[in-house]
Amino acid sequence: MRTPDDHPEVRAGDRGGSPIAGADPSRPLDALFVNAPLRDYTLRPRVNDFTLPVLGMAYIATYVATRGFNVGLLDAEAHGLTPAAVSDLIGAAAPRWVAMNLLAPTYEMSARLADALPPGTMLMVGGHHARAMPQRILADPRMHALEALVIGEGETRVAALLEDYRARADLPAVMWTDRVLGQPVTGVARDGLSHPHLAPDIDALPFVDRRYLVQDPALAAGRWEANMVGARGCPYDCSFCGAAVSANPDVTIRVRTAAGIAAEMDQLRAVGVSAFRFVDDLFLGARRVIETMAAGFAAERVGEWAVWDATGRINVLDRVDDALLGKLAANGLREVALGIESGSQRILDMVDKRITPEMTERVIDRLLARGINVKGYFIVGFPTETAEEIDQTAALVTRLWDRTAGRPGTFRASMFEYRPYPGTPDWRRLTAEGRYRPEQLLDYAPVDLTAGGVDPAMLARDEFNFSVNLQLSDAPLSYVRDTLTRVTRAQHERAAARA
Repeated sequence: MRTPDDHPEVRAGDRGGSPIAGADPSRPLDALFVNAPLRDYTLRPRVNDFTLPVLGMAYIATYVATRGFNVGLLDAEAHGLTPAAVSDLIGAAAPRWVAMNLLAPTYEMSARLADALPPGTMLMVGGHHARAMPQRILADPRMHALEALVIGEGETRVAALLEDYRARADLPAVMWTDRVLGQPVTGVARDGLSHPHLAPDIDALPFVDRRYLVQDPALAAGRWEANMVGARGCPYDCSFCGAAVSANPDVTIRVRTAAGIAAEMDQLRAVGVSAFRFVDDLFLGARRVIETMAAGFAAERVGEWAVWDATGRINVLDRVDDALLGKLAANGLREVALGIESGSQRILDMVDKRITPEMTERVIDRLLARGINVKGYFIVGFPTETAEEIDQTAALVTRLWDRTAGRPGTFRASMFEYRPYPGTPDWRRLTAEGRYRPEQLLDYAPVDLTAGGVDPAMLARDEFNFSVNLQLSDAPLSYVRDTLTRVTRAQHERAAARA
């Protein structure tokens, strides 16, 4: 049987060779996309062995490569690289440009890497943090090589910048610092038609070149599995989420056609991939999309050879009839990831989830009864959350575990400590109240819940264990972490017992 290892055109980038994936070593490197490590692995080695692929960077790298540019992607987090190792690799590769996706938890690491860039290397940045705090980033002296801060979806604008960085003056939502005036400048589309740059046609974009990705496709549970994007944008405004609609006013919500998605799946099927994970916010987040995908997948007979996982919205799935859920199951839906967040109705209302614990239980009952597994995401430590409300969340997790008994589907829980992100409704509220300064809310630090890497129950969550170490909830921070650890260990034990 053919597998991704037999096909360099789709195999993951870390299956041998340089950590820089996808580049042609015989040509000068136009751009190196760098995903910074989450923490300084000089201090403690990385202990988890898998990280989600950086699909956004791979989309951009794929697109600009079709325009003739030689680009590579260095996923330092997936490789567990130290900052010094990343800097050495950048120096040896000698790219014209280094491009970084800025996220709040990794910003300090990215700034350190930017400050150490070789002379003459140009820097471009994007990502959620770049969108939320562009002025602050442009003013950071460590970003002295920054020539383009790209807000929003970058495929076409990055290609234009690689062609000629002076084109930035005519590119919408691209910022830089005027070296003479010392002031931020923003490009403006000369013809006023900014939409093609800010919202590229996602059905016209090339399929992601998996050579740019580490561990994707990857072997999981006996199947080769690939991550995919079926839509961009989210219509909801969950107050803690970087994808909240109010934090992304420039993003136009778009959904790929079912035929286009099936064509990409078929391309991967030809090399042995038979499991897919849709990582976007909207795939099962709107009834129209659910109906379209169910019909499209049925027409392509996807369920006869593949299984797939997707994110979903509880309030939307609650309005979907049983026949449609059955159709999804028949067409390969293996697991739905749901943002449940809390067992407290007050907290759910505060963060604008538009659900109730009773609705959650009802939806999960219906999914499990049809053999569709559920992964529930929970957050503890919300601002003003009490110990009693945290207990309500832990109790909801237990009730959902119990619902698995006698059902063909299974339920698993994944719990996180609350963290504020710039640009979100929560961030605006926390800073407007005057209790916290941005510097405090940006002071992310790793938290070792793995007992130095020897607690197997906690290893899979290690990459997400970071905190601003502020007691934002009414419950003590120690109570938040004790609950998170207890639930995570219990989930690990349940999974081990099933295996």
